[in-house]
Formats: sequence, structure tokens, C-alpha cells
Amino acid sequence: MARQFTMNRVGLWLLVVVVLFYNGICINVSTRPEVVTVGVMFSFNSVIGKPSKIAVEAAVEDINSNPGILKGTKLNLEMKDADYSEFLGIVEALKFMEKEMVAIIGPQSSVTTHVISHVANVLQLPLLSFSSTDPTLSPIEFPFFVRTAQNDLYQMAAIAELVDFYGWREVIAIYEDDDHGRNGIAALGDKLAERQCKISYKAVLSPDPTRDEIADLLVNIAMSSESRILVVHVPGSWGPLVFSVAQHFGMLSKGYVWIATNWLSTVLDTNSPLAQEDAMDNIEGVLTLRMYTPESELKRKFISRWSNLTRGKVVDGRPIGLNAYALYAYDTVWLLARALDAFFEQGRNISFSNQSQASMLQGGNDLSVFNGGKLLLRNILQVSMNGLTGQVRFTSDRNLIHPAFEVINVIGNGYRRIGYWSNHSGLSILPPETLWSKPPNRSSSNQKLHDAIWPGPTKEKPRGWTFPNSRRHLKIGVPNRVSYREFVSVHGQSITGYSIDVFTAALNLLPYAVPYKLIAYGDGLTNPSGLELVRLITVGEFDAVVGDIAITTNRTRMADFTQPYIESGLVVVAPVREVDSSPWAFLRPFTGSMWAVTAICFLVVGTVIWILEHRLNDDFRGPPRRQVVTILWFSFSTWFFAHRENTVSALGRLLLIIWLFVVLIINSSYTASLTSILTVQHLSSPIKGIETLLSSSDPIGYQRGSYARNYLINELNVHESRLIPFDSPEEAAKALKDGPNKGGVVAMVDDRAYMELFLSTRCEFSIIGHEFTKRGWGFAFRKGSPLPLDMSTAILKMSEDGDLQRIHDKWLSRQACSSEGAKTEVDRLPLRRFWGLFIICAFACIIALFLHFLKMVRQFSKHYPEEHQYSSRSSRTARFQTFFSFFNEKEDDVRSRSKRRQIEGSSSRTDNGSTSNSNYDRGHTDTEISPDKTTGNSCQV
Repeated sequence: MARQFTMNRVGLWLLVVVVLFYNGICINVSTRPEVVTVGVMFSFNSVIGKPSKIAVEAAVEDINSNPGILKGTKLNLEMKDADYSEFLGIVEALKFMEKEMVAIIGPQSSVTTHVISHVANVLQLPLLSFSSTDPTLSPIEFPFFVRTAQNDLYQMAAIAELVDFYGWREVIAIYEDDDHGRNGIAALGDKLAERQCKISYKAVLSPDPTRDEIADLLVNIAMSSESRILVVHVPGSWGPLVFSVAQHFGMLSKGYVWIATNWLSTVLDTNSPLAQEDAMDNIEGVLTLRMYTPESELKRKFISRWSNLTRGKVVDGRPIGLNAYALYAYDTVWLLARALDAFFEQGRNISFSNQSQASMLQGGNDLSVFNGGKLLLRNILQVSMNGLTGQVRFTSDRNLIHPAFEVINVIGNGYRRIGYWSNHSGLSILPPETLWSKPPNRSSSNQKLHDAIWPGPTKEKPRGWTFPNSRRHLKIGVPNRVSYREFVSVHGQSITGYSIDVFTAALNLLPYAVPYKLIAYGDGLTNPSGLELVRLITVGEFDAVVGDIAITTNRTRMADFTQPYIESGLVVVAPVREVDSSPWAFLRPFTGSMWAVTAICFLVVGTVIWILEHRLNDDFRGPPRRQVVTILWFSFSTWFFAHRENTVSALGRLLLIIWLFVVLIINSSYTASLTSILTVQHLSSPIKGIETLLSSSDPIGYQRGSYARNYLINELNVHESRLIPFDSPEEAAKALKDGPNKGGVVAMVDDRAYMELFLSTRCEFSIIGHEFTKRGWGFAFRKGSPLPLDMSTAILKMSEDGDLQRIHDKWLSRQACSSEGAKTEVDRLPLRRFWGLFIICAFACIIALFLHFLKMVRQFSKHYPEEHQYSSRSSRTARFQTFFSFFNEKEDDVRSRSKRRQIEGSSSRTDNGSTSNSNYDRGHTDTEISPDKTTGNSCQV
């Protein structure tokens, strides 16, 4: 009975489990559907669509024939042709969404993707596109959009690095006026800006331009733009027409650079050989990019299989080639299949539901929301597999890992790869997969490409810019000076001068012609401001400024300057007078402090030598008066190396050698300075340099229009009221002669180049001190102009060849009366220049005295032990007197007396010993005879 009850309970539980299973309550087990429908939508007859359709169908066939992928579930594709129409693509996509589909592969167009992605967000339907590469399709705005090919952001980074690699700075962008074109070129502008490059002109074409529209655009580029670097970012459907028109206008000739985005490589891969209207002759020398897919066994098998897949499928009489988009399309289908397999493994079923937001779409028609859309999207982003394109895996920002492109160069009837670009290491001639395991290296030396063939064809790298064919001459502003016309001189239509000759000579060295027109600026009454001339470049009145234009910080913010063609800087010019002859001129080589320290050193060294030699050398002994005379004579006679006294001590000789070396240096310096003083004309001025002007309140002159005024006010804080402008050298000379007491100026501050001309005929003035600024004169051009670089190269070549010096000698060969300035302080030798010698000498004296003192103490202790015993019982003064007496004695005498004392001491000890023995015997006898008299006898002895 109990056994039957137990069996009934088990059966009841089995029945409950079966009922729950069939009612879908058991959520951990799912039934895989027999068929999963996926929508596919792109333009089947486009350059991208023709091979991609074949690849997608092949992928579905491979998946359905492999039971290990979806495990019995068949993948069904419902394909719609967008037929090149964004509108039709949107309509077809919405029709797809009315059906119960788990995902859509497509759309092909970025324009369609922008619209459909909003609907996909509501329906939670993943969109997997292998051709919508617009970088603005971000996962934040469009979370259900998954880009399964390379982002255009990386393609534009590759183009920017190409431009920078070849040393170009400006490009012209030709693009289609839609989301794909605009957003791609915007990304290119950002990447170029990171490398100090820019897009100088944006040439926009309509989505379906005519040949005439393209012709008008290219003519406008050729006539008005200087850049010859053209980046073409257009669809492959009409992209070759751009090159056909450019070929007609001669814009695929030498000097031009054409860089096409990967649409061109797609056309070449798909439609090879090209039709007559798209012949390779039209695009020879063009650079293009191709999405890079590493070589693998899987890829090689698919390539060998491609001929079977395309058998019988011929478009316009040409076989369908395999392009990179087809490889990504194949992997996209496999990516979705693996995500669906993970979806089913997680126990989920495919189900749809209606929501109010979805019902509002299409005027109330029901659109179903995919309940498992979020999980499927997460599975898609977590897939990691090896496909035809390499490793397929997404980064945190939902881009494919290892973005890379091939750099393709069209040559003759074909094309060749000249290198690679990867986000890891930039440009390289090595395949990117060989660099991924190494640390990234973006150094300029590591960026390499093979040599390219450029339009022309030519192997010479194009300059990248030229003057537009608008027949417009460059407007060159020239200052109409009233002074120092050696630099720029305007006589009606004739403009000459040093600066003009340098400019024209540099232009003649350029490898191209530069049409220009010199335009004088100024009223001819006052010198025009150089700052104002440069400012007129920024407002477009001038294209460049040529003349005596100093390169300053403020001006470089407004214009680009060439290499300086003359070095200059601000100097101080003041009246000077010749120094009168003086009977005491021989004292001028040294300053007062130098004379004093030198004299003290002579006395100190003489005294130290006397101390070291006094106890050994008879030349340094004698009465006190004689010893003082010896010290003085020996000290100062070493100046002429005429000392007669010989040194016998080792310390004395060593010190004398050091001192004679010091004397030699001092003597040579004195002789050289005195020679200069007696043979060179010397000028003096109360002004010693810019420091003197800053510490006073006297008026200062400057040339009107010079940057000296702003520099003195802004940089040196000189009050504006102290500055007096002059229009001519004559005015400046008169003001300098009058001086501040008669309404003139104390000094003049201006460029050295001007002042050397000023001083060439005015010997009563001189440049005081040195330049306190380092400037140069250059030619100013508008910002971004490519001319400054080429002109700078020409100026450097002129400098190396000597042409610059010859032009200088032609205009500025006058020799100034005095350009060295006052010599008063320069010729005098200050103490600070000899501190090292004096320190060495002082150190030698101290060491010698210290060693000599130790030696004397040792001798004193050795030869006068009784004096030590005595001094220990006497006063300190007595001890010092004993030591001084020892110091005054000659060392030989001390040694003789000490030796004599030792001998006498030995004899005395011997005599005392004998006497003691005799007394002992006598005492002993006396004691024996008379014991009572022992004490008395002992005392007598």
C-alpha cells in the first residue's frame, strides 16, 4: 500500500513537470527555432553591394551547412535592394521592422543608417552594418547600431599622417554633401589639426553631381587655391568621374597630389579591369587606402573559392572582384550567427511584443519590439572569433580592434602597396600584425613608406602647392622711408635698396615663378610703422611685406616670417670724447682695488718667505732694520724677477715658484693692457649702457616707426614722456649734440643696422656697450602661406654662397668711425679677474707657515728640553720669550749648541760617577774608622 502511494506521488510530480514545461514556465530551457530570419539591405548593384551580396549568401550557406554553429536552426535571409536610394532604403528598412526579425544587416548608406538607427533604438533591433563608416554613428546616440568594419575616423587619421609624412601642411577636401561626406571630412580636419596641418578649402559636390558641376568645381580649385594636395572622399559610384574631369583639365599632371579614401581601392578591386571611361591612365600616381585584412589560411581558401562563387555572375561584361567590404560582410553574418548561438545557449526564446512607442510609428501600424534585443546586442559585442578579416572583436568604444589600412599607389595599368598604416605604430613597410606585439613607436624615424609614383608621372615628391592660375600678382607692401634709404628707397615707380635686392635674389632661386607687385606704403614725410605694415597683411591689403621689418613676438602672431636675412638688435648711441693723455696713464691698467690687493700680496709673500728662510738663510738675517729692508726689497723685486736673495728651504722654494707664476700672469696682463691704452684711441662717455639710461630720468631718442619705442615702454618700463621720436639722422645728431640740458636727448636707442650707417659719418658719437636685444629682419607673409619656407631656404643658400654678403657690401659697405664703444672700463683689469691666483697664493702661504711652525715646535721640544722644564715652572710670558729667542737663532747654531750640550752632559755624567765611587770608598773607610763623623764627611764631599 505504501509502495503504491509512493509511485503515485512520483507520477504526479512528473505530470506537473511536463505541464509546466509545455506551458513555458520553465525558463531555463529553450527550444531552438527551426528558422531565424535576418533582414539584409543594401544596394546590390553598387561597387560595395555586388561582391558583398555574394559574400553574405556564401556565409549563410556555410553556417547552415555547419551543424556546430546554430545546432539545427537555419539562418534565413530576407534581402532588399536599396537601389542607390536613401529614401528607398529607409522605406525598406521600416518594412523589415514590421516583420519579426532578430537583426538587420545594413543599411549600406550612412544617411539611411542615421534615420533607421533611431527606430532600431525603439524596437531594440540590432543593426549590423559593414559599410556605414560615418564616425558620428556613436554607440551613445545609437546603442543598437554595430559597425562591423573600420571606422572612418581611423581612415582620416591615416590620411593626416600621410600628409604630415610628406611634409605638406594644407589640403583641399572634395566630398559629397551628405552625412558620410561631411562627417568624414570633419574628422579629417580634426586629425590634420593634431599635426599642425589644415584643410585650406572644402569643395562640396551634390550627392549626384553632373560632369559640368565637377568641372566647375575643379576649375575653381585650380584658379583660386594654392594647395595642390586634394583628398577625394566621395562614393565609388561616381568617384572615377572626378578623375576623368581632372584629367581633362590637366590636374593629374606634375605638381598635383591626389589622395582618395578607400572608395577607390574598392572600385579597383571590384571592377578590375576598369572600363574605358574609368581607365587607369586617369588615376596614375594617385594614392588610396584599403582596409587591411591579415593573411590567413581561412582568407586564402575563401579567395580561391571566389571564382566558383562568381561563376556566371558578370556585370557590364566584367567579372565581380573581391573587395574588403565583401570580407567584412562575410564576417558580419558569422558574427551574428555566433551571437544567436550564445543567445539560445542562454535559454532565451525569440519573442516580440507591442509597445505604445512602437505602435505610434507608421501611423498606428503595429511594429514589434524584440524582447531579446538587448541580450543579443550584448552577445554580439562579446563575440571574439577569427574571420576572413582577422580577429573580430570589439573595443570598449565598440570599434573593431587593430584598425589598419594599406597605402595603395596606382601605377600604370595596375597598383601596388607602398606601405601600411595602423593605429598602433602609424606608417610602416611591415605588416601591422608584426608590430602589434611590440610597444607602439610613433617616432618620425620609425615612419616609413616605399617610394611612390606621383602624377606626371614622376618619382619626385610634389611640393604640394603653387600659385593659383588667377593671374593675380602678390601685393607686396614696402615702407616708403625718409631716412636710411640704403635699405628701402622709393623713387616714383622705382623701388630699390638692400632689402629689395635680397628679396628679388631669393625669389630668383625659387624653382617656380612668383608674380608680384611692390606697393609703397607711407606718405614720404615720416617713416611708416613696421607693426602697421604687418597688420595690413591680416586685413588682406597686402600679401606680404618686404623691407626693414624686425621680427618681434607681436608680429609673428600676425604673420609668418622668413629666416632673418640680417642680424640686428637694439643698441645705445651717445656722444663720446677722446680720453686726454695723462702722466699717470701707467696706473690705468689696474683698478684701485687691484693695485691695493697686489701690493698687499707682495708684502705678505715677502714676509712669509722671510719667516721660512730666517733660521736657515744668512741673506734673511741681520739687524732688524736690515731685515725689514730685505723683506721689502725681496717682495717687490719679484715683480721684475730681479731678487738677489736665494731661498734654501724647501717650503720657501715651493712658495716662491707659486708666487712667481702669479707675478708672471699679473705682469703679462698689465703689459698687454698698458700697450692697448698707449696705442689705441680711447673714447669716454658718461653713458655706460642701457642700465645707465634706465637709472636716469633723461630723455631718450628713437627713430619714428621703430619697434624700439614699444620695447622700451613695455619691456623696460621706460616712461613714455622720456621718449622723443626723430624722422631723420640729422635731427637725431642735433639732439645728441645739444644734450638733455639744451632740449636734446642723452642717448639714442635703435637697431644696430641703422646706427652703423648713422655713425659712418658722425665720429663724435659711438655705440655704448653691447646689443641688449637679439633680433633679425625678415620678410613677412600672410599666415599659412607656403612661401616663407621656400624663401627661408633661398636666403640660407644665399648666405652659404656669399651672395648675401655681396649685396650687403653693395649697399652697406661704409665703415663706422667707431663701433667698439668707449674703452675706458674695458681696458682696466678688475680684481675679480685675478681672485683665483690670489687665493692659490694665500693658500700656499698658509700651508707653508703651518708646516714651518710644526717643524719649529718639534725642534724646540727636541733641542731645548730643559727650557720646557723651566717654562713649565715659569710664567707664560717667559715661555714665549724663550720660543722667540729660539726662533731668532740660526738653526745651525741651535744644532751646534745642542750637540755641545749633549757632549758636555755625557762628560759630566761620567765625572760625577767616578767622584761618587771615590767618595763612597773614602766614606766607607772613614765610617769604619770613625762612625760618628759619617754625616759630616758626606756633606763635605
